[in-house]
Amino acid sequence: MRQGRSSRRRFREYLQRIRKPIDAHTLGRPDADPISRVRLRRDRGRPFPVLFVRFLGHLRGHRRTVAAAMALLSIALVFGLVAPYLSKIAIDNAIDGHPYPAWLDGWFPWQSRSFAMLSTVCLTIIALQVLRVSLSMWSRWLATKASQKMRVQLRRHVFNHAVRLPLHAIYERKSGGMASLIRDDASQVAPLVFAMLYNPFSAVFQIVIILGILAFSEWRMLVAALLLGPLMFLTHRLWIVRIRPMWRDTRATRQHIDSEVTETFAGIRVVRGFSRQTTETSNFTSLSHFMTRQELLTWWWSRAVDIIWQMLIPIAVAGLLWFVGSRIIEDRALVAAGKLSINDALTVGDLVMFIWYLTSLLEPMAQLATSATQFQDSLAALDRVEDLLAEPRETPRHAATKPLNVPAVRGGLTFEGVSFSYPGASKAAVHDINLSVLPGQTVALVGHSGAGKTTLCNLVARFYEPDAGRLLLDGVDTSDYHVEAYRKLLAIVEQDIFLFDGTVADNIRYGRRGAGMDEVIHAAEQANAAHFIDDLHAGYDTWIGERGVKLSGGQRQRIAIARAILADPKILILDEATSNLDTHSERLIQASLNQLLENRTCFVIAHRLSTITHADQIAVMDAGRIIEAGTHAQLLERSGAYREMVYMQLQQPADFAREDT
Repeated sequence: MRQGRSSRRRFREYLQRIRKPIDAHTLGRPDADPISRVRLRRDRGRPFPVLFVRFLGHLRGHRRTVAAAMALLSIALVFGLVAPYLSKIAIDNAIDGHPYPAWLDGWFPWQSRSFAMLSTVCLTIIALQVLRVSLSMWSRWLATKASQKMRVQLRRHVFNHAVRLPLHAIYERKSGGMASLIRDDASQVAPLVFAMLYNPFSAVFQIVIILGILAFSEWRMLVAALLLGPLMFLTHRLWIVRIRPMWRDTRATRQHIDSEVTETFAGIRVVRGFSRQTTETSNFTSLSHFMTRQELLTWWWSRAVDIIWQMLIPIAVAGLLWFVGSRIIEDRALVAAGKLSINDALTVGDLVMFIWYLTSLLEPMAQLATSATQFQDSLAALDRVEDLLAEPRETPRHAATKPLNVPAVRGGLTFEGVSFSYPGASKAAVHDINLSVLPGQTVALVGHSGAGKTTLCNLVARFYEPDAGRLLLDGVDTSDYHVEAYRKLLAIVEQDIFLFDGTVADNIRYGRRGAGMDEVIHAAEQANAAHFIDDLHAGYDTWIGERGVKLSGGQRQRIAIARAILADPKILILDEATSNLDTHSERLIQASLNQLLENRTCFVIAHRLSTITHADQIAVMDAGRIIEAGTHAQLLERSGAYREMVYMQLQQPADFAREDT
């Protein structure tokens, strides 16, 4: 149901919810408030080590590429860290005229020695930077390649898992929400190749090398650099840990908006029929404003980290300039007084080198801090993806153990004390069903709405597994077979026809991929669809639009029947398959169905009893139970529910002559 709350009110409620403290003492106890447990799961998500391990699992198949990228990056970083030391040599020895280090003796001619050194050092720095940039680009290309391939692989994995979830899990998420999770969340995990591996490795590598250089050259600089560690930890504890829950909530809101949009356009005829365009637009606008407020709140928390590091770098450089500059002034005075050797004094080259190394130390730290928003957003996306992947697929009550030889299947089905309740339902949808269907028989299921007819067919199709009892196929428990192998035996024609946005031929061929055009045409002829298909502007190559909107209800029904005919199933389920047809077309298709039903086990759900008089068995259902069963003639001889239903429909002849719309 749509909620007409304003974005401001939604946001106030959201702030109250995220600020509400959680009583950790009650969490995990059997009597704990379930909302509190959900709040803890939502606010904190999975621990980082768990997400890191899961991420490495998704990276399987691309780890060598990432390792090669990091190896190239290491070489590039080493080349980059040599430049500050070379600049010190150029400034001190070539420009300021300090004595040359012993290892440089003999490298340059005495004449123009300083100029030669300066030129050589500058050319070396340029060459190293060219190599650094080239290797860095190569490294980043490999990491990007791995990231993009992992994106496709993860989206495929998530999609493959999602289409195999139990139906109730899919219905709870809605189609738009599922599409949002697969399209956005799964794609957002890929940047973690950089945020969780590449960039941290680059930063840690530089930090370790620079700390080693500082330890060798000036221990007091090392101590000052090490003081940055607690600052980073404090920043993480105060800000970063709060950002990921906000991104989780924002992504949940985005998924909800996508669901609402998808639902609105799926029901656009209802929306317009009740003149609800303004209401739907208002609801969409309110949700969009609410998500914007969430994003702005997260933006402010993220910018707090940026402000810290934008202030820290110039403050650190100024502090270093004052500290080393004052030492240089003091050392020069001591050298002039003869109290200090010139080789032991700090120089301007040392100052330039220290500033260069300091910025090289702080920049990766700042990069990690300022990219925290993207990092936490990606972690939130990974957390939501893991939520989906943690949901169990549709599986039988015990593992499938037997192979299914489709050609050898005869198609006999037996219900032995089958009961089933939909998840979350308070009572059983079907209860203690006992029914034996011989191979090739047609069973008609009749009864009032909600009697359990569709549920029984859902159990035949194994969209759900029985809570109790067994469903046997030729005497073997169906749960012994893999569910996807079992469904190769089936074809289903439902009352609510679903056609894909493609050509007529593609939709018919969906029943059996690889079928030739002659087979498609033959199936259409059997379903009495060939005559209207030939009248379309492009015949079988006509695009029918999403859900077949360019066709009438009866035309969609006939294409669905043709699809089932082409599938050549062992077991056929017809859920009001002729409900949208006019009397003439219904009679023609009924004759085609009679041919189709030969040597096939068929379950027919019908409200129009005139269409199922030929059935081998008719099962009358009420409140989830079979209250009568027999042939049409046998049931008419009894003074039961079926006979009463037949007499009621005979008094309403209009039911037998509905026209095609």
